Amino acid sequence: MHGLLALTPLALALPLLAAALEPVGAAGAQGPARQCHARAMPQARGVPHSLNPFIALRDASTAQQIRIEQRVVIRVTPPAPSARRNLLAELPPGDAAPRYEEKRKEKCVPLEDIAAVQTGSGNRLVLFMRDRRMLSVNLEKSCLARDFYSGFYVEKSKDGRLCVSRDRLQSRTGASCEVETMRQLVARGG
Repeated sequence: MHGLLALTPLALALPLLAAALEPVGAAGAQGPARQCHARAMPQARGVPHSLNPFIALRDASTAQQIRIEQRVVIRVTPPAPSARRNLLAELPPGDAAPRYEEKRKEKCVPLEDIAAVQTGSGNRLVLFMRDRRMLSVNLEKSCLARDFYSGFYVEKSKDGRLCVSRDRLQSRTGASCEVETMRQLVARGG
């Protein structure tokens, strides 16, 4: 195995050396411009001009472009069962589950503040925020919340926020739905 690794640099250099050692007739066939250009290149110390790999590399290279794009996709999942039990443990004993009503409309929320998601009825999802707020998210009419039972993916925008009438939620089952409305859920005061 080590013998093969020792031959790797030689194998990589062979095409360069072959290009540098091409016959004089072949160089003449390409025209006097290449011959003149090759003579104008500085010669490396101790390397004959015909074996200089830098000349072969420069002549053989072509201009290429590389485009690097960054795409960030955020995954939001339902809360773990142990987290649900912990939330229920904080409720005083004997109290019924609180009722919530939708209050203030939200236009955008930071993606990093979303802690978990839970499906609701129809086309409604409930987002649990890190600051203990809850948001009701209505998806477009043709979407069903049950498609998002295992959470959703959302492509991170430049501002890092999830916004109404702009962003689309992608379920793991393939459904893609736009966010139509977002409202904050507030516990009703008895």
